[in-house]
Amino acid sequence: MCTGSNIGDAIQHAMTLAPLGCGWNVAGREAPNERNRMTPQRVLRKGWLLGVLLVAPFMAQADATIANVATPSIHADLGASGAVLELVIGGYLIAFAVLLITCARLGQTHGYRRIFLLGVGVFTLASLLCGLAPSPLLLVLARVLQGAGAALMYPQTLTGIQLNFTGDQRKRAIGLYAIALSTGAVVGQILGGALIAANVAGSHWRAIFLVNIPVGAAVIMAALRYLPADSPRKVRRLDLRGVMTLSASLLLIVLPLVLGRSERWPAWTWICLGASVPAFALFLAAERRIAARDGSPLVNVQVLGRPAICWALLTLLAATGTYYALLFTLAQYLQQGLGDSPLVSGLALVPWVAAFGLAGQLVRRLPPRMAPLTPGAGCLLLAAAYSGISVMLFSGHHVQALLIVLLGAGGLGLGIQFSALIRHLTTAVPAEYAADISGVSTTGLQIGAAIGVAAFGTLYLSLTAQQGASPATHAFAITTAAFAVVALLATATAALTTRQARTPESRNCDPRADHGEAGSNGNTRNDVSSAPVPVNAIEGLARVRP
Repeated sequence: MCTGSNIGDAIQHAMTLAPLGCGWNVAGREAPNERNRMTPQRVLRKGWLLGVLLVAPFMAQADATIANVATPSIHADLGASGAVLELVIGGYLIAFAVLLITCARLGQTHGYRRIFLLGVGVFTLASLLCGLAPSPLLLVLARVLQGAGAALMYPQTLTGIQLNFTGDQRKRAIGLYAIALSTGAVVGQILGGALIAANVAGSHWRAIFLVNIPVGAAVIMAALRYLPADSPRKVRRLDLRGVMTLSASLLLIVLPLVLGRSERWPAWTWICLGASVPAFALFLAAERRIAARDGSPLVNVQVLGRPAICWALLTLLAATGTYYALLFTLAQYLQQGLGDSPLVSGLALVPWVAAFGLAGQLVRRLPPRMAPLTPGAGCLLLAAAYSGISVMLFSGHHVQALLIVLLGAGGLGLGIQFSALIRHLTTAVPAEYAADISGVSTTGLQIGAAIGVAAFGTLYLSLTAQQGASPATHAFAITTAAFAVVALLATATAALTTRQARTPESRNCDPRADHGEAGSNGNTRNDVSSAPVPVNAIEGLARVRP
């Protein structure tokens, strides 16, 4: 995961693209008199405000993985089949991925505070329903509702940081935001295993959902007190046609990817994947028509069509897709193959997360001339780490200390490429188009995660037909070798990203230039209240990052 310092620098640089007079601090720093007015009371209130905002992404990430360790307990208690257990996990992820872009827009059109409170409320209510579910069907429906609540609250954190923090405060806030995201998925697995093992009041698996209730209630009360009221804004209509066509397209992609592996890829999964292509084409055509009429499309497709943007998103999708596949296959290898506990399995990833956080500091201190090489270098280190794990296991040995070191190297490599590409994407487009990139990139990374788990999960499980440590070790060795191949392909796309960024066409990334309109450096003054989302909304990329 990237840290806040390097992202903050990138955001400040991107802010210089915005026109003067739009009501923002172009330099991205607090004025001296503002710093002088920061009394201890204001500092404390800002701390509470940030703490409230950061709970949302942490909870969303943790609950994306916390149910993974509870499936045996749910099966024993409710008699849920394998397909239903997949829906308990996948229903959350499907709702989350499908609704992210739409919910980001709702925060813009209706106010981030209002949508944040709505999202936390829905998430908390859904957690209660999950914990009390008397049947597998009701548990699945409650998990879908929980995913919808996560999609509502998650994007609003970034907007809140942008609107309430500046300068060094914003850097620190984004750094803590990155830490919340990087630890959420791993803590979810560790906490889930610990709660199930503790069996609090005989609750077994239900405790992993019920624990969200006091947390959610506290967040709502704190948000009502510490989040500033939404400022009056110009009401913009939500692109309902775009919402419907995009939701249908994403559902046709994510649903078979999440459920196909457990169902052994029946015909309907391939039909859905094939149908997603014309559905997505229909969505793109609808968005282009709205943009041509000077409307407000859900996604500005002209921004995404820039090569420097496309290759960067593809690189992030490929590299982070291997991470989510690693989460699944490493847990299977350690728990089913070697007999380790869920707690030990979760702790094995702590070095990865720690190295991910360190990567941001390293990238921040690199000289500018190294920027074009940094994403590819990170992907190469990631590929080397995966290759090292594969070679070690092919030798027939499982050296725990070496595995921990190689996992740390992999986290460092992924963090380096992620931090560098975040900086690239932040500066690649004018600030008013940050919402388009953040929403699409977050959703795209969720799709990448689903593809990674579906493809590599199927590969690993197909190689472990026989029980025992030896078959599991061999299967994981082959799987990590496949991870290394994907990381090498990401190295190539990273090189294309930085090459395209140096071309004159890619430097002028304002799509309005194609129509002779004033871009972010023109004389037309932008209305901040009607801008899609503030510039640091690009940090929505962090959602799929480890």
